[in-house]
Amino acid sequence: MPLRAKKRAKAGYMISAVAELYKLHPQTLRLYERVGLLKPSRSQGNTRLYTDQDLERLEVILTLARDMGVNLAGIEIILNMREKMVEMERQMTEFANVVQQELSRLAALRVDATPRHAIVRATPRLVRTIVREV
Repeated sequence: MPLRAKKRAKAGYMISAVAELYKLHPQTLRLYERVGLLKPSRSQGNTRLYTDQDLERLEVILTLARDMGVNLAGIEIILNMREKMVEMERQMTEFANVVQQELSRLAALRVDATPRHAIVRATPRLVRTIVREV
């Protein structure tokens, strides 16, 4: 069953089906490809095949063009900015994870380093004074 799901995920929609589904002329899809907004894969026979990811991107393009009146150059800028934002979000999440791991590690070290049976507890002020004198 998982094999069948993989095959379905790789399957693509032909240009005529996509054009009919989104009420577009096939030349519009070809134009979007020519200006770099869409990059459908190709079959061995050189037929354009649109994946579900391509269709999601097409929906964004159509929303920007039809509903918001953005021209093709503006759509390209917006899509590039969205991709950069997604990448930045991924990097920020990765950075936050690294910081959290480091804080956890330092907290564990601090717990392990505190003497539990000390008669007199050392204060941070005393430590600062000693460091300044050195």
